[in-house]
Order: sequence, then C-alpha cells, then structure tokens
Amino acid sequence: MPEDRTRSLLELLINVNREVAAALDLRTVLQRLLFAAIQYVGGERGSIVVMDDMGKPVDATIVYGKHFHDHTTQQLRDTVERGLAGWVVQNRKPALVPDTSKDERWLRRADDSIENSGAKSAICVPLLARERLVGVLTLVHSVPRAFNEEHLDLMKTIADQASVAVLNARLYTESQRTARVMSALAEGAAAINTSLEMPDVWRRILNQTMQALQVETVALAMINTATNDLVFHAAAGHNSGNITGRRIPAGQGLVGQVIRDERGLVIPAIKYETRFTDVDKFGGIETRALAIAPIQSQGKIIGVLEAINPISGAFDPDAMLVMTGLGSLAGTTIQNAQLFERLQNAHLHYRELFEDSVDTILITDWEGRVLEANRQAVKLSGYSVEQLHSMSIDQLHEVNWNKTGLNFDYLKRDQECDYESNMHRQDGASTPIEIHARRVEFEENDSIQWILRDITERKELDSLRDDMTSMIYHDLRSPLGNIVSSLEMMSGLMPADETLNTMLTIARNSTARIQRLVNSLLDINRLESGQQILDQASVDPVALVREAIRDVEPGINGRQQTLINKATSVLPLIWVDVDMIHRVFINLMENAIKFTPVEGRIEIGAQTTDGIFVKFWVRDNGPGISPLDQERIFDKFTRVRGKDRPGGLGVGLAFCRLAVLGHGGEIWIESEIGNGTTFWLTLPVAQKKATGQLKRQTGRLTIKPDRQ
Repeated sequence: MPEDRTRSLLELLINVNREVAAALDLRTVLQRLLFAAIQYVGGERGSIVVMDDMGKPVDATIVYGKHFHDHTTQQLRDTVERGLAGWVVQNRKPALVPDTSKDERWLRRADDSIENSGAKSAICVPLLARERLVGVLTLVHSVPRAFNEEHLDLMKTIADQASVAVLNARLYTESQRTARVMSALAEGAAAINTSLEMPDVWRRILNQTMQALQVETVALAMINTATNDLVFHAAAGHNSGNITGRRIPAGQGLVGQVIRDERGLVIPAIKYETRFTDVDKFGGIETRALAIAPIQSQGKIIGVLEAINPISGAFDPDAMLVMTGLGSLAGTTIQNAQLFERLQNAHLHYRELFEDSVDTILITDWEGRVLEANRQAVKLSGYSVEQLHSMSIDQLHEVNWNKTGLNFDYLKRDQECDYESNMHRQDGASTPIEIHARRVEFEENDSIQWILRDITERKELDSLRDDMTSMIYHDLRSPLGNIVSSLEMMSGLMPADETLNTMLTIARNSTARIQRLVNSLLDINRLESGQQILDQASVDPVALVREAIRDVEPGINGRQQTLINKATSVLPLIWVDVDMIHRVFINLMENAIKFTPVEGRIEIGAQTTDGIFVKFWVRDNGPGISPLDQERIFDKFTRVRGKDRPGGLGVGLAFCRLAVLGHGGEIWIESEIGNGTTFWLTLPVAQKKATGQLKRQTGRLTIKPDRQ
C-alpha cells in the first residue's frame, strides 16, 4: 500500500475515532459518523439505522445534504426488511451498487421520482461490533458509478472503526432511557399510591402522566362492566372539561383497538392517521399527536390512559414504555381503591345494620370488655353507650360458661353457642334474654358478637301455658275420673239397647282421649323436670300395638282409611311403662289419621334390630312435612301450619319424644313433601323373658304384664 494512502487512512481513522468517541448520546454519535462518512467517502445523502439485539430497528439518522430528515417507524422497518440495506442486514456483507437503476436490491422510493434524479450510485456496509450486527450505514451519490471499490474499502474501514462506538452509544442510551423510565415509574408509584380515595387516585394518575410525558391533555377511561362501553371518568390539562363523562361504545375508535389488541399505540402525526375518526375526538381539542395505553389489573384490561399533544411537538421514544408502566401502576392502584371503596361501603352497610338491628348487639374483646353496642343495647340495658364501654359482658348477664367454654375457649374454636339468661338492667330490674354468641372480625379486630333477644313475652306465654296445663290436669283429672267411672257403671246398668250402647261407647272413647291428653300433659311435666320412669314391665310389643290399633279404629273407619299392621311376627318383650307407650302408639297413629287423606293408607310395624332394641314405625301417605317443620315437630305446643292442616294443642309429639327418650330409646322422622311421613322409634328389650297374661275386661283387650 502506498505511503500516502496509508497516511491518509490513518488520518481517516483518527478523525473518525475522534468524532464518534467524543460523545455518548446515540443520536449525536450517529450524526457525527454520518457526516464523517459523507466528508471522507463522498455522496449527497446517507443514513444510519441502528438495530437492537433482536435485529429490530430502534433509531436512525437520515441526512440530505446538510439537513436531517425525520423518519417513521414504518420507514425504518422498510429499510431493514427490503432494499439494499435489507440485503446487507440479511447477509452481513457490504454492497457496492454502481448504478441503482440496474440493481434489483435497490428500493425505489417516492423521493426518487419527485427529484427526478434517476440512476444513482450507492454503498451500504454493516456495522459489526464483536460479531454483533448493530446497524447499517448507507451512502448515496446522485451520479452513477461515482463510487468504486476504493470508496467501498473506506466505508468498511469507517464502519469497523465506528461500530463499537455505535454499540456503546446505543447501550448508553438504552441505560439512560431505562433509568428515565424507572425514575418516572418510581415517582409515579410513589405519588399514585399515597391515596385510596378514588377521585384522588384518578387525579394523581393524570398528574403523573402529564408530568412524565409533558403533554397538553391527559384522560382516563374505565370499562363499564355492564355494557363494555368505555367511560371517561377523569381528565386534566387543556380543555379537559369536555372529556369527563364521554362514553365510547365497546370496540370503537382507537381506544377500542387498544383494548382489543391489549397493547398501547403512539400516533406521532394524527393528520396522517386514517384510523383516527370522530369517535376519538374531544370537543375543544385539536389532536395533533396521541398516545394510548391500556390500564391493566391482574392480567385484565379495565380501562385506558390517553396522552394528547406533546408540548415539544413529538413524543419521546420512551413514551409508550412510560405510558404502559403508568397504566400497570394505575390498574393496581385503581383496583386497590375499588376494593377499599367496597370495603368502606360494606363497613358502612354493616354499621347501618348494626345500629338499626331490632336485636340487641354487643361486641366484646376476648376479655369480655364491651367494645361496641348498638341502639337496642342501650334501650334494653338502660345504660348509655359510654357506660356500656366501661363494662364487661358478665356484668350485663350471667354468662353460661358451659356453653361458651371457660375464658370463651369454645368461641375461640369458632363454635357458636345459644343459651338463656337474664339482662341486669341499669335500674336494677332483670329481663329474660336469649343469647347467641359467636366469633367475628369487627373493625379489623378479632372479637365476640353477642346477640341478645328479649324473650319476656315468650316467657310470659310459657308461664301462661304452664298455668293452663296445670289447670287441665289438676282441675280436670279428678272430675274426668268420676265421669269414666260413671260411664263404666252405666254400661253395666243400662238395658240391652243398641242405640244407648253406641252412645255409651262414643262417650267412653271420647273420655279416654281426654284422659290420654291429661295424662300426657302430666307426663310431660314430670319428664321435663327430670323424673325417671319407674313403673316399667316386660310387655309383648305385638299385643301392645294391637291394643293401640283397637283404640284408633273408630277414627280410621270414620275417614275410610286402611291401616295395615305389620307388627305380627314374634318379637322379644320390651321393658316399658305400658300405659305410657300405649299412648305413644295412639298419638302417632292419630297423628297419621289426621294428616292422611280420606281413603288413605296407614301402616304400623315393628322389627328387631341388634337384640337390644325393637324398632317401630308408623307410616302414612299424607302431604309430608317440610325440612323446617321437621326440626321443630317434637317441640311442645308446636303444630305444623298450612292450608288444610288440622289443629291441635301440639303436645302429642312432644310427649312421644319425652316418653321414648325417657325409656332410653330414640325417635325420629323421615318425610318428603308430597310423599308422606314415617315416624321411627326404638324401645329397649326386656332383659328377663316373661309371659304376658292377657284377659278380657269390659269388652276390650287388656295387657297384664309380668313384673320383673
């Protein structure tokens, strides 16, 4: 190589190195490199396209003469995908085109025809740094064959010298950009997350977006979950008052595209954008440039963020990155604000329910200290709210520690409890109350909720019923016994008259029913007070069932019903109070007669189980009993209500339950609406076998048990 050429080449390398090494900003490096290439190689115009590690164009500088020209993303994409630069990128080889009109690799642009410049000469070389393609450098001369191999060598030398500088500048610019984005997002997060009040959250999001992007106007819209329309809830900046309340139908406009594609977009020049329609316009705002980013929460788009008209005239390359980041921050903050709003509403609603409840409600801590009390608590206790806050729950009523557990241990295990007690009022009086206690979270504190119901009226009614019951079996039992004795004597003295005998039979049956009712009321009181059943004997269950059937036959015949007795097989003797269990069977069958339609079917049966109990059942094909009524069917003075339901005192089934339980057995019900009802009960087998002696007395079958 001649000495002059070597010297010139060294000077070129030194000058190029000096130009590109003196700056770190990517745009500055590209401009200096391009001017140096034009100066030392020649040509009227040139371009440098910088590419990322994925081979996508990220920046470019285009020079016509001494002037820089703007470019679009689409132009950069066309440059590296097609034409001469595209061939160089794909092959990673330099290219010399003496005559562009004769080379198919040359991409003819609109400016060629406008300038009418015709054929040209071009050189294009790759910028390779550490075997990484960082860009492509192109020079164009308006005269064909103006460039030759020597120019190509110069270009390759410049490219080799400048590639590392371009890579370093790109990395530096990317790091600066990342730092700016992270700083903007950090500032945004710090500002946006300082409040959970929704209007304040919207205002802070808009302020941070406007500050980060330096735009004239910003707006925030949320998706209406009912209609999927987009509704603008907040806006800030120039003529922003015309935006709030604007509604855009689902899927329409640029915002609809952003939601559909699930990614944001930046439109640097609206006048060239055909997708921008009247749907996207806001009154009083001339939109020149626009950026839209989705607001996302938990992977779902819930709204959009718009930035309109950058003050500088063009969006920063990081605009979409910043917008997307702010959109994600906004989504999280908005969701938290919505949850907070719902929590506040729920808290307010609970407060309203708490205060307006017809029940007395107290909230205590685990030491029993009263934390909250509603209006009914003040009314029932007579204490003021301040006085209640200074008291403990055991000062207001006698706590049933067997139900709550010592130190409320049962409640701590999330068990609920119910019991009755008396409220100690401020005036010294006592009010009977029913208490329901359970563990709750109140005002974010683990607490106990006490619901106290005034049961004064119920207690008075119970007392009235008890008085009535006492009156019935004390005041009616003795005269009723006299009537029964008189009827028995009359039956022996009356002449053999069929009509009179029929009337006496009706009278005896009616008085027997009254006797059973009175005896049942007496037994209920005895069993409820805890008295044990002492008058027990070994009895044949088959004979006992047959005797009960005989007593209910008039009712069966009167309603033309069919009663099937399946208690006919040999069964072990049972150890029972004969009269009491006799009444149990009669009560169950009379109950079935009442609820079975005319000409209906009733069945009674018995079978052995495990040798310890005999199981009995009474089944009907009546209307059935609802699950709610099944839960209380055995309660005293309870009757199943409804259309065409027969009345009664509601003591028969209560007596049956107490009598069976008093014998150590069980009683339960199986029923389905429309499919009848079956009552089941078990009674204990006698441990010593005995032979029952049966004899006829006054025309009826009487069981004479053997005592053990």
